[in-house]
Formats: sequence, C-alpha cells, structure tokens
Amino acid sequence: QVQLVESGGGLVQAGGSLRLSCAASGRTSKIFPMGWFRQAPGKEREFVAAIGWSGGSVYYADSVKGRFAISSDNAKNTVFLQMNSLKPEDTAVYYCARSLLVVPTTSQVNYGYWGQGTQVTVSS
Repeated sequence: QVQLVESGGGLVQAGGSLRLSCAASGRTSKIFPMGWFRQAPGKEREFVAAIGWSGGSVYYADSVKGRFAISSDNAKNTVFLQMNSLKPEDTAVYYCARSLLVVPTTSQVNYGYWGQGTQVTVSS
C-alpha cells in the first residue's frame, strides 16, 4: 500500500502564493510518477500537474502554466506544488496522487493512490 498525505493548504488573497506538499510512505517507488489534481465545489476533479521522480518530465494544465510549479524531493519521497499568482478560480480541494503507469499522465483514471486532499481558498 501507498499512503499520501497532503499539507500546505489554506486561505490566501488573490495574487498570493502557497506551497503544497505531498509526503508518500509505504510501498513507494520512484518508477511511478506523481500528480496533483483539484476539485472545485460543484465541478469535476481536474488535472493540475504531474512529474516523474527524475524531474525530467513535467506536465501542467493550461490554466496553471506559468503560475504553478511541480517539483520533487526524492530523498524525502515528497512532491511539491508551488502556486503563485493565485486566482479565486484556483479555489478547490487539491489532491496528490500516484500514477499506475510509468510515464506521467494527465488522466485521473491512471492514478491508483490518492491523498485525502487539502483545501485551498483564494479570496478576491
């Protein structure tokens, strides 16, 4: 089993920044990429960013390109999501997930392990 625990969410004003962390434990493996997804109230969960543990492959949703940055600390089995220039429309529960495939993917159906989520609220 793999356990994923997110942290770092909170309330921030528009234009501000937050850094989310996702700590992985259990049967972790550096083969499988990690991703961040989010779900806003009344909306479907959507892809935000994904990264291979080597750091060479990163993917972003168009809505966050240039504002968010995904990174990883292999030694600590931790993935980060640096969120800058936050907008009210970024308000959502953010989830960390581990892919079932060996390449980063944007589709949530390819992710088999999920964290409990952390709330991000951006006020206008």
